Amino acid sequence: MSPYLAAEDLSMFGRDPWWLVVVKAVFCFAFLMVTVLFSIVWERKVVAWMQLRIGPNRHGPWGMLQSLADGIKLMLKEDVIVKRADKVVYVLAPIVAAIPAFMAIAVIPFGPAGNEISIFGHRTTMQLTDLPIAMLYILAVASVGIYGIVLAGWSSGSTYPLLGGLRSCAQMISYEIAMGAAFASVFLYSGSMSTSTIVEQQHDRWYILLLPVSFILYIVTMVGETNRAPFDMPESEGDLVGGFNTEYSSIKFAMFMLAEYVNMVTVSAVSTTLFLGGWRAPWPISTFWEGANHGWWPLLWFVIKVQLLLFFFIWLRGTLPRVRYDQLMKLGWKVLIPVSVVWLMLVATVRALRNENYDFADIALYIAGGVLALLLLSFIVDMFREKARESEQPAAQPAGFDPMAGGFPVPPLPGQELPPVPRRSPRRERELIVSGGSDTASDGSSDGKEASDG
Repeated sequence: MSPYLAAEDLSMFGRDPWWLVVVKAVFCFAFLMVTVLFSIVWERKVVAWMQLRIGPNRHGPWGMLQSLADGIKLMLKEDVIVKRADKVVYVLAPIVAAIPAFMAIAVIPFGPAGNEISIFGHRTTMQLTDLPIAMLYILAVASVGIYGIVLAGWSSGSTYPLLGGLRSCAQMISYEIAMGAAFASVFLYSGSMSTSTIVEQQHDRWYILLLPVSFILYIVTMVGETNRAPFDMPESEGDLVGGFNTEYSSIKFAMFMLAEYVNMVTVSAVSTTLFLGGWRAPWPISTFWEGANHGWWPLLWFVIKVQLLLFFFIWLRGTLPRVRYDQLMKLGWKVLIPVSVVWLMLVATVRALRNENYDFADIALYIAGGVLALLLLSFIVDMFREKARESEQPAAQPAGFDPMAGGFPVPPLPGQELPPVPRRSPRRERELIVSGGSDTASDGSSDGKEASDG
């Protein structure tokens, strides 16, 4: 790669006739919808396989039409609007969440920037459009989509959706900082914010090898941004019933689910573009096959990489339990942000050394990247691994511990024990209580005598 900034040649974009732009836009929309329909079935199948179950197997061959059946079911359900909801915002929130999820795919390259393919006799690029600041456009669109969740929680007029919306807002702020720093490292090393140029700069080495810490940071933050397990705090069923979408039904609920899965596809496509060589063929294939990166073949490599990242989402969901909220915030603010800032400074230093034609810049970057990647992985493993607790002596029982002393029940602290609960004695051990007195034996004898006299 040249040590100087990449020269952006975007002259091939913006020259398509209007009908070809419409065809490309429809293709991008269809690609997202088909991938979402497949991902839902694939997720249920993979999780069932992990749990030794069968999964969907009734709708269509091998259950492949399960997603279509779910969509039809949701559209035919009754559309309920909560009485206390702010109706305008309540209706707009699913739209605000869904539309930005589709917009980011417009600048994702599916193939080379040249006129590689022919559509109805017209040579064109395998990308809808590109911008000199395409990655900033993706960041802006992703940020807008979160507001749909926040507004949905606020407008529902209920406590649990409000808590889910607040959690989503805090999660967005915490994880987008580290995501932006991971993007900035790619910008510094590629010298461009254009998606097509970033892919072109990976012709000899993918950035997952050159910038491993940025890749790990983005993988963690993209799971947090899409509210997927183990970071699905905004829709935590255990304590928030359903989170921000508790009061939604029918097509509005379906739009929230659609936005979640489309965001999964979008962040996977962004990760593929930035770190996995984009549409480029994997290393063994590109060495012996000259045409692997030309024609329609790049679309195949791109789809395979996106599906592998979607499988990573499913793998996490079936493996890791949901983290606590304090663990979520600790990982975002105390681990990801400091590591991303240190890594960004290191990448900027190495970039400056490369501009000065120093030969050891790549070696320094590889060594420092490996060390930081190991440290970051160790931090993440420690977050999810239960530490062996040392045996501690139980605390002394405070004299006269009364859980109802404050007027309401208080759970005991570690080492404290609740007073024994009085239990009702078994029936055979109870004494017969009569109104005549406490001497049950004499009462029984006198009663027997009276009965015999009678």
